[in-house]
Amino acid sequence: MRTDETILFLCVANSARSQMAEGLARKLFGARVPVMSAGSEPSHVSPYAVEVMAEVGVDLSTHRSKSVEGIDPSQVGTVITLCAEEVCPVFLGAARRLHWPLPDPASKDPTLARDEMLARFRAARDEIQRRLEAFAAQMGSTEAG
Repeated sequence: MRTDETILFLCVANSARSQMAEGLARKLFGARVPVMSAGSEPSHVSPYAVEVMAEVGVDLSTHRSKSVEGIDPSQVGTVITLCAEEVCPVFLGAARRLHWPLPDPASKDPTLARDEMLARFRAARDEIQRRLEAFAAQMGSTEAG
């Protein structure tokens, strides 16, 4: 596997957006493209992320939050940051950088009902899926040309 093809998804906690992106990219690319995710302040994988990803056949139940500090920059070809309202992690290295600003579906607001939280996570999942499909199509046209 060529390391220049490796995709790293980054956000702050590596608990929701980057985890969902990693799972969706693994499903989309299979073994053809190595995929990782990490965060600048890793915490835990959100149970809401695990639940909404299971709805589309992606199992995040064994995933764990990882620190960007544990990633070797020479092993990454593309970094995709998913932060919107917060400060995105910095990734050193010569990787191509893409920024997909997506609002964090996680919330500490205790007034948000479970159904609202699930709707937020589903919206983030679906937007990541849409962007990944467009990215894959772009990759395919680059490889063909």
